[in-house]
Amino acid sequence: MSFYHRFYYILKPFLPKWICYLFRRLRVQIKLLTTSDWPIMESAAQKTSGWTGWPDQKQFAFVLTHDVESQIGLDRCESLAAVEVRMGFRSSFNFVPEGEYRVSSALIEKLASLGFEIGVHDLRHDGSLYRSRRDFDAAAKSINGYLKEWNAVGFRSGFMFHNLDWLRSLEVEYDASTFDTDPFEPQPDGVGTIFPFWVEGFKNKNGFVELPYTLPQDATMFLIFRDKTIDVWKRKVDWLAANGGMVLLNVHPDYLSFNGNKPRTSEYSSSLYEDFLAYVKERYEGQYWHALPREIAQYVRHQQSVAMDTQVLAN
Repeated sequence: MSFYHRFYYILKPFLPKWICYLFRRLRVQIKLLTTSDWPIMESAAQKTSGWTGWPDQKQFAFVLTHDVESQIGLDRCESLAAVEVRMGFRSSFNFVPEGEYRVSSALIEKLASLGFEIGVHDLRHDGSLYRSRRDFDAAAKSINGYLKEWNAVGFRSGFMFHNLDWLRSLEVEYDASTFDTDPFEPQPDGVGTIFPFWVEGFKNKNGFVELPYTLPQDATMFLIFRDKTIDVWKRKVDWLAANGGMVLLNVHPDYLSFNGNKPRTSEYSSSLYEDFLAYVKERYEGQYWHALPREIAQYVRHQQSVAMDTQVLAN
């Protein structure tokens, strides 16, 4: 992380939200002058090595994830889950273990009983996780403890910071801290693919599956760009479907306004998210594999195992 970003995350908790959003909007406008690979990076459609397609010959995969950043977001988890249950979807909820809120075992158990997945989101969500390798490894011990406590197999860093080498310290089946292309993130280096991929372990370190998000995040669309429609999401989904990729979306309950309430500065109407789910469900009925992140990871891990066995036999 650059000194600039470290300084920003130190100040962020003390800044009014409108100043944070103003800062991010200015930064986005500057970035737009020099980027041409957003929201679609054409080269990201190239198949990864050994890719054999989705189960049951489905055209693409459809994956929903949620990062819960604050007490407000925590309080809205059940409302968000109810929307998805009503529309026939399931997702993963990623909770911050040592942030500003404490997630109850009752909520975790309720979500799990409804078919949702639980994941770990950073440790404190304060921008410090990757400050140094020593700090990361110390945090990894605590994160691994929460993974076990919550029966979770997936992780996502705060602010989408990522270092795939260091992440081998986590006892996870998958990480979801990267993206195909997103120049507006503080660490803007994307992985340049719309497919999940295997990250090899070494020296007794864990291998894991990497799940990049492939749709622009909700905050970018509705709080920074202040879009009033889901047109960008629809266009990207159509492109992802045409190229057989993974549609992976990250939506924050913190920013959703439910029950027709007028959205505040840091919110957008939940009807936009519902419209998106309805679009995918109606336009692509029967064509996609709707899976939880852990199911995608298990599928890729199996593919990796088969490929290794085939290579051994060939030799």
